[in-house]
Amino acid sequence: MKKYNSFSGLKSLKVEFLDVVDVFDHVLGIAPRPFIHRNKLLHRAVHVFVFNKDGELFLQKRSLNKDSAPGKWVSSCSGHVDSGEYYFDAAKRELAEEIGLYSHEGLRLLSIEQPRPETGYEHVHLFSCQSEGPFRLNVLEIKEGMWISREKLALWIEKKQQDFSWSFIFLWAQYLAINHL
Repeated sequence: MKKYNSFSGLKSLKVEFLDVVDVFDHVLGIAPRPFIHRNKLLHRAVHVFVFNKDGELFLQKRSLNKDSAPGKWVSSCSGHVDSGEYYFDAAKRELAEEIGLYSHEGLRLLSIEQPRPETGYEHVHLFSCQSEGPFRLNVLEIKEGMWISREKLALWIEKKQQDFSWSFIFLWAQYLAINHL
């Protein structure tokens, strides 16, 4: 397993303003991220699974300074969709900000998940792409990262599900159902 260290980041610690949406993903207004999370308002996010040519998934371990799932293993990258931003653009932005990936081969939409507790009340667009790295991990976002085979990941989840964020567990199960693995 190749591990990657973090670099000093691109993202500042500024307050994010996000679109508040309804169950149909129509914008109702705009609010600061902490307010949205505290009140469990529906909003938008993206997750990206990055695979290499051997079919291994790149996982990131969230920084301990994160307010959600600190120190947990999660998707290759993820983040909120900024107010007025498109999901696809948010996925490209998050790849660049979190892992320094600017060239993402075949970035494609895999699924659209409705907001629920497992997604943090987020409308989630799940994307995938292929890359071999190397990555430059944003220290404000990520503690470390690694490639893992699907088989090893399945065993790890089975034995130590608490090592992962609840959103990753949910989205990985959705991915496996879509891909019949």
